[in-house]
Amino acid sequence: MSSVRSLLYVAVWVATHLFLATSSLAQSRPRPEDTEVYTPVPKIVEPGNGCTPPSDAVVLFDGKSLAQWVNAGDSSKPAGWVVQHGLMTVNKKAGDIRTKDRFLDYQLHLEWRVPEHITGKGQSRGNSGVFLAIFPQGGYEVQILDSYNNTTYTNGQAGSVYKQYVPLVNPLRPPGEWQVYDIIWNAPRFTPDGKLQQPATVTVLINGVLVQNAVSLKGTTEYIGTPTYKPHGAAPIQLQAHGDPSEPISFRNIWLRPL
Repeated sequence: MSSVRSLLYVAVWVATHLFLATSSLAQSRPRPEDTEVYTPVPKIVEPGNGCTPPSDAVVLFDGKSLAQWVNAGDSSKPAGWVVQHGLMTVNKKAGDIRTKDRFLDYQLHLEWRVPEHITGKGQSRGNSGVFLAIFPQGGYEVQILDSYNNTTYTNGQAGSVYKQYVPLVNPLRPPGEWQVYDIIWNAPRFTPDGKLQQPATVTVLINGVLVQNAVSLKGTTEYIGTPTYKPHGAAPIQLQAHGDPSEPISFRNIWLRPL
């Protein structure tokens, strides 16, 4: 009888410890639920339809007025470009324009077009630019230019980070057709004493094609000389009225989403 009790005891002991070991193993084994999160819940944004901006966008040009822009040389003066037929067209005599508001990190959508029968060549053919941040000591320019069958220095063609990064490809459409820029801008960061803490980065798509892939800027984009960083915070965006003799370009459907 004692041997039977001993066997039963051993069986119970084995079963218990086997159960505990199995339970422990089951608890330590990764489960899908271990890596699932439910907060925070992303905000719902209506995406727009290509002609209209997303529901959370800051509209910088809606085809009706230049209310969001001022003269870049004198912010007390209105932007002097021409608004007609839902477009704004560069007025070279009036000069560059910039946004009234200042921005830090953002997603920018911008559409531009050179005239169908544009003349000139190289940098004198539909030259403009979007400065992603502009301040008294300089700025950061993504080039705008008719680069469809138009030869120039490659770090100055459309989609370049001017004089710093050549675009990965050239996806431009012919003159007279609309070009679409989608730009992700992350402004540089500086320490309290003005030293560079984190360089600016920019991603650029032209007509839905990636041409700049999160490149780190070397500093301000300079026509002559080497890039340098000067400390700044949020800054306006500027559109260039370049002084070349070619026919002026037009813009439409400009909006921005702060990040």
